Amino acid sequence: MIERVFDGLFQFYRLCGAASDGARTIERDGVVAAVVPAAPERAVANGAVYRGVDALAAAYDELAEAYGEIGAKWTVWVWPEDDAAARFLEERGHVLDAQPVAMGHDLDGVARPGPDALPDWTADGDFAEVGPLNDRAYPFGTDSFTRALQRAPADSIHVYLARDAGEPVGCLLMTDHDGNSDVEAVAVPPEARGRGISGNLLRHALVDARERGIETSTLVSTPLGLPIYERVGFRSVGRASMWEFRPDA
Repeated sequence: MIERVFDGLFQFYRLCGAASDGARTIERDGVVAAVVPAAPERAVANGAVYRGVDALAAAYDELAEAYGEIGAKWTVWVWPEDDAAARFLEERGHVLDAQPVAMGHDLDGVARPGPDALPDWTADGDFAEVGPLNDRAYPFGTDSFTRALQRAPADSIHVYLARDAGEPVGCLLMTDHDGNSDVEAVAVPPEARGRGISGNLLRHALVDARERGIETSTLVSTPLGLPIYERVGFRSVGRASMWEFRPDA
């Protein structure tokens, strides 16, 4: 399942590398990275994933140069217990920024919430609303997600959106790949929390994924989202590590 989590991150960075003006994806053997000039201050958007430390080492100088050209903070997602990659990045000035929980869900038996649990939702939402909702949900105080997530780059991305009195109050993205649907950009602004919006929207998304023939779903969780995902049925498969390079540090 941890391999599926990282496969999902590969798909996410392909998305980020095509979702805004000037963005691009660098793909090398075993490495995918998104370079997002529209939001150079946001390392979550300017990120790289790899399949082995040798692949990371081979691509590293090219990645560092590309991010340096836009003055970006950037992160590398390190697999659980990959001490060699962590040491490699630390030697090059990266610092450990966070260790989100990698989670997986076998979709057998997932159940859709009742019709009254989330009255106004869609699986065909406007991608342009995802960025602003994430900016409202997280305490960065910028519009960086809005700048990074301007347009949906592929048909395989499903945009889930919940509304209350016509106003967007929750969202998430689902990206299908090789029998797995990866969950990204889950957001509910503070004023709408405590009403089950993200959990019920995610349950709808998981049932839809199963009906498309998807076998599993994966995500990486912040501490805030962890109890919600556990209630929905996701289980931890380890902790990923985000090793961030800060050009101004």
